[in-house]
Amino acid sequence: MSVWAYVGLGANLGDAEANVRQAAQHLAAVASVRQVILSPLYRSAPVDASGPDFVNAVAAVWTDLEPEALLDALQAIETRQGRERPYRNAPRTLDLDLLLHGDAVRSTPRLTLPHPRLHERAFVLRPLLDLAPDMATPALGPLEAHLPGVAGQALSRLDDTPAAGLTFRG
Repeated sequence: MSVWAYVGLGANLGDAEANVRQAAQHLAAVASVRQVILSPLYRSAPVDASGPDFVNAVAAVWTDLEPEALLDALQAIETRQGRERPYRNAPRTLDLDLLLHGDAVRSTPRLTLPHPRLHERAFVLRPLLDLAPDMATPALGPLEAHLPGVAGQALSRLDDTPAAGLTFRG
């Protein structure tokens, strides 16, 4: 059964904008991914980390993959694009987080859905709401209601990027 899944994309090493766009293209090439729609790109300061600013986006993914299989695909894309994990919250060439997978709610040692911090991060909420303005989740309710809680986090839309609304078909 196909569902809409939502993936957070971020990068703050190398050509971060290109890394995010390339990741969306790689995601569209994954077997059982039918469509990928990329939000506008945003610039944000690192949260609980050091290093350069991040470029962030969210991708809506129409897929037949189960959550763990999609997570495997995301981690393979990170590896392909040079992701290293020298320490927690290290700067990165690419970070892909499975935020939502249909209405799935789960908590395992490997995967928590919805993502446990999606409502606490402006760089996730804003692009997610760009794609799905009326989104609500079973665990968090209407996501727009969480925007006041992240209003103090610096976030700027990169209006000059051609990424906004790009659709990739698998």
